[in-house]
Amino acid sequence: MPTWPAGKQFAFTIVDDTDYATVEKVRPVYEFLLGHGIRSTKTVWPLPRLARPITGGSTLDEPAYREWVLSLQECGVEIAFHGATDGSSSRQRVIAALDRFREVLGCDPRLHANHTGQREGIYWGEARMDGLARLAYLAAAAVKGYDRRYGGHDASSEYFWGDVCRDRLTYVRNFAFRDVNTTSCDPLMPYHDARRPFVPYWFSCSEGPVVTSFCEMLTEVNQDRLAEEGGACIMYTHFGAGFTKNGRLHPEFGRLMRRLAALPGWFVPASTLLDHLRAQPSWTPEGNPALLRRMQWRWLRSKLLHGPA
Repeated sequence: MPTWPAGKQFAFTIVDDTDYATVEKVRPVYEFLLGHGIRSTKTVWPLPRLARPITGGSTLDEPAYREWVLSLQECGVEIAFHGATDGSSSRQRVIAALDRFREVLGCDPRLHANHTGQREGIYWGEARMDGLARLAYLAAAAVKGYDRRYGGHDASSEYFWGDVCRDRLTYVRNFAFRDVNTTSCDPLMPYHDARRPFVPYWFSCSEGPVVTSFCEMLTEVNQDRLAEEGGACIMYTHFGAGFTKNGRLHPEFGRLMRRLAALPGWFVPASTLLDHLRAQPSWTPEGNPALLRRMQWRWLRSKLLHGPA
């Protein structure tokens, strides 16, 4: 396991995808986390949607939301990319979204997470898999109806933007695991996969997409295990999915996060954590193919049983 700055025993961060998010829904969550010294990563959509939304949620096109996102950035929250908008976007619109992101926030995003249903998803669906795992995924997709229409990495597609991803981003989220210690599931991260060259570095996360699954992942037992193992947890979630009600924080989430914040953890945004892992003496940029295959199978088994991201 890696070592952590300032004698901390473990590392913890959150990647909050912007699905369902409005200022009213998620501001109390960020106020709470920042008040307890936890700096995390929030994805955004830079452009307004052009059609019916996939999940719903605010975009940087809305002035009040935009100003609030800028205030988060000033407080040390990392702002990341969740695609152009809440829907599918052509190459030209993805580039326009990245330009708008840079115009508003002063820099390109360092981190990207594919959004469900976006046709421009990069190396998504079966493109995440190799060999027999890919065949198993395709068989499951035929039965379970998994969406397979992703073209972000396909140079023949109108949704292709792989070269832009390679040149303007650093980290892209891949597998989500049902384990609090993300580094125990993915000891390679961040890693480059030469078979998927348009992503500079991949990373994994621990699954907690809604408030109930988030709290199940961050139980007292799991918190203590993460600290004892000295690992890192990158929690994946949507703060717009039940973390507040009528402006009040979900009580169990608040209780668990107060306990976690009192432990000797390093609470930084995801890209800061991933940069630190890249600086470890034992880190190598290219992912080990055998370990990558095992990760693919572990994720696929979990998806077939539980349906994670």
